[in-house]
Amino acid sequence: MQNREKLNEIGRKILENTRMELCLSMPFLTSPLNMLSARMDLTTRSIGTDGGEIRFHPFYVMNTFLEHPLRLHRAMLHMLMHCLFRHIASSPRYEKREMWDISCDIAAEAVTDSLHSELLSDVLSDFRVEWYEKLNQSCGVLTAEHIYAYFEKNRPDLDALEALRGEFSLCDHSFWDRNPEKNRRKPPDVMMPPRPTPEQWEKQAKSLRTELETFGKKAGKGGGDLARLLNFEYRERPLYRDFLERFTVLREIPEVDPDSFDYGFYHYGMERYGNMPLIEENEYREEKRVEELVIAIDTSASCQASLVQKFLNETASVLGERKKYFRRVNIRILECDDRIRGDTRITSIDALFSMAGKFTVHGGGGTDFRPVFRYVEALRQRGELKNLRGLLYFTDGFGVYPEKPARYETAFIFRRDETYADRDVPAWALRLYL
Repeated sequence: MQNREKLNEIGRKILENTRMELCLSMPFLTSPLNMLSARMDLTTRSIGTDGGEIRFHPFYVMNTFLEHPLRLHRAMLHMLMHCLFRHIASSPRYEKREMWDISCDIAAEAVTDSLHSELLSDVLSDFRVEWYEKLNQSCGVLTAEHIYAYFEKNRPDLDALEALRGEFSLCDHSFWDRNPEKNRRKPPDVMMPPRPTPEQWEKQAKSLRTELETFGKKAGKGGGDLARLLNFEYRERPLYRDFLERFTVLREIPEVDPDSFDYGFYHYGMERYGNMPLIEENEYREEKRVEELVIAIDTSASCQASLVQKFLNETASVLGERKKYFRRVNIRILECDDRIRGDTRITSIDALFSMAGKFTVHGGGGTDFRPVFRYVEALRQRGELKNLRGLLYFTDGFGVYPEKPARYETAFIFRRDETYADRDVPAWALRLYL
């Protein structure tokens, strides 16, 4: 027992020393680094985190400290990135776990490699640089979600996965699936620090983002890509579901309006005259409902039919909610890559649900958003769209945008968990996220 406690103490002191050196080198990381306590765990052969603690094997920590101290600094930052970017909390959503693990490791290493510190002065291998260049071209922003989407489309073989794991994996991910409180036994009379929750990590990440914006102005590029990626991950994204309210119109509908009914007058009339109420319910009421929309769908090679089906199902679900649509609507579904590939008129929400269930992509070329706007303007000129409230364009964002603003509200819709490029969306249009 004494040997075990001594090994635990030595390992914790080494990691505490590592933490202090990182804080001195990169002061903006002091607060998030202090959220991770450390303790020995002989179920691992190396080091890892469950989002609340660093779990380490003492011999791994001691040997690494003596032989490759820079690797220990990097491993601690690597685990910190997993926490800040919600890799651990997000892992249950991904079925291909091996692919998700390596995506998280590449994302964590990419951020770590961008930091400027003498404690991270390893020279990047040609293999690593080659993969960074390849992923940057395809993903735009190197988040774990984007890298995972890339691997789903470009499935690596076993040899490639093994090579990637050997290059980018620095910690044991087995703790991600374990009950964090299981076996968390403390010696008698020992106070254990509270475990950070995913919500606390998110709060810490947003605080770090704000600090980096200030720190970056004073200290140049010390934070590397960390501020940009935190801003991308935690920026406010307007939700598609909430935004549909903008496309509603005010109309009278034949329904009783209980809100306009005054029970005082009704009761007085019945009491005074016996059977003559002085006021009755209005037989019409005003409601905001969706009447006329254009939904454009990017059917280029980069957009998959399954994603389009999810988008149409979400749209039908929102519009199909009670009091969100008239009995008859005028929704035009346009399919377009670099030219118009299809135009379907939808007059009921049931028809939209039906279309979503059997949608197939027509097209597959490059992406040009301009033909849709020209086509919609022609429909307006012919009187086929008399009360157009707006245009919703579902896309991955890789295409040519129009320069002139539209005469109606326009929103480009992106799926958060897929690869997309939203930087070039014109200022007069909105970005929305599913």
